This record gives sequence, C-alpha cells and structure tokens, in this order.
Amino acid sequence: MIRKTFLTLAVLAISAAAAPALAEGDVAAGEKTYKKKCKTCHMVGDGAKNRVGPVLNGIVEAPAGMVDGFKYSKALLAKKDEGLVWTEAELDAFLTKPKTYLKGTKMSFAGFKDAADRANVIAYLKSVE
Repeated sequence: MIRKTFLTLAVLAISAAAAPALAEGDVAAGEKTYKKKCKTCHMVGDGAKNRVGPVLNGIVEAPAGMVDGFKYSKALLAKKDEGLVWTEAELDAFLTKPKTYLKGTKMSFAGFKDAADRANVIAYLKSVE
C-alpha cells in the first residue's frame, strides 16, 4: 500500500512539474478584456442568457457542453463525450486559438495572443461562478 501511494505521488509530482505553469490573472483586467472581446457573444452573472455563445457562469473546472439550452457544435459535443473539463490549462489552450484547439468549433473568435490577457480573462471567469 505504501509503495503504491508513493508511486502515485511520484507520478503526480512529475505530471505537475511537466505541466506549464499558468500565470496568475488579474480579475479587474480580465473583466475589462472580457467586456471588450467576449461580451458580444457570451453573458455572465445573474440573469445571463445564451447568445451566439453559451453563458459562461461557472465555466472554470466545469465539463464541456454543460450549459442547458445551448446548441453546441458537433466538435464540442465530441469533446464533451471524451470527458473534456474546462480547466484553466484547457481554457488557456482554447482561448489561444479556438479553431486550432478544436477543429469544427462554432466560436469565430481568433484568440488571445497575449498570455496575460488569457490569464486575466480566466481569472475573471473564475470570479463569476
């Protein structure tokens, strides 16, 4: 039992060390960027409704395709079936260049080139759970 626990901890430590560290985001800057770049298609907060894109309340650490009443692309539904969870790392990868990350996505946004913008938007989205 001890050996198995040790091996599990070793694997987790190696995985964590191999994963790229994400920058800490600034919630206020993320809100500003969200309003400039995301608000047209996505709503957050009390009374949010689906638009061209789904409501993003609680998106961080949520399973993909979780918003009731939104018609997701076949590509996103396939990822949902594979068990995709919108971790900070997955959101960072997606928001870098959505059409490269998920071929067939309906999201027309080109992406955020700046890692700080992505980190800030993710921090903001975490705050609107």
